[in-house]
Amino acid sequence: MTTTMLAIVASSWGIAMALAPTLQIRHMIALRSSAGISIPYLAVLVFGFALWFAYGVALGNWALIVPNTVAFVVGTTTIAVARHYRRAVRA
Repeated sequence: MTTTMLAIVASSWGIAMALAPTLQIRHMIALRSSAGISIPYLAVLVFGFALWFAYGVALGNWALIVPNTVAFVVGTTTIAVARHYRRAVRA
């Protein structure tokens, strides 16, 4: 019972953490700039999310699968938005 409850709480917090970069996306869109964003840093995080997702799949552990799927999607979106604004500056 305690392990299940901990998994639910940790997974829920993981989803909240995974959604946190949406604040950065909103900020980039408002400023129309991604100058303060490190794309390589985000790429390392996204790769880590993919690894944790794969580990969760191997274990069949939804507490790892769900938050890391959300984190991967949001992280990839953050990179895409950052790259979009970097291209806009060069054009």
